[in-house]
Amino acid sequence: MCGTELPDISVLDGIELLVLDVDGVLTDGRITLTPQGDEVKSFHAKDGAGMKYWKRVGKKLAIISGRGSPAITRRAAELDVDVVRLNSKDKAPAYDEVLSELGLSEQQTAVMGDDLTDLPLMARCALPMAPGDAADDVKAAAAYVTRLGGGAGCVREAIETILRATGRWEEIMARYLRQR
Repeated sequence: MCGTELPDISVLDGIELLVLDVDGVLTDGRITLTPQGDEVKSFHAKDGAGMKYWKRVGKKLAIISGRGSPAITRRAAELDVDVVRLNSKDKAPAYDEVLSELGLSEQQTAVMGDDLTDLPLMARCALPMAPGDAADDVKAAAAYVTRLGGGAGCVREAIETILRATGRWEEIMARYLRQR
């Protein structure tokens, strides 16, 4: 199923929710610990912009991560993520909670993950996606694999690709191309 071509437009038009992993998707997967024990994460600004564009066209965002940190909570708040579930070692129950809370179905959901813990969610969504540097088994399970890797703009790439394919990118561009 692995590919760089998106599924049929009927599938894409029905996507209302994008569920993202953090380490390896929104970050490059590195975990930096300070001498004081604090965790440092780096997020790509283009991913953040893409997430804002996704929200601007009326879509929902969720984060489900096996780890938790104040950096994730802060970044999710900055980007108006609708639902955040941290420290979810088994992500399936968190996924069920997210769908229930937002009143959406698996057929309305895209999931982007990079490692084996993401496979159960990817198997239960309409559009499973993976960063270009995801684990091989995850890329094999993905309908769409980005060119860019985790933490390097892969989320923006996926969002922009979906919005262009569904004719929604013009809504984003109109804001920036207005005549003055």
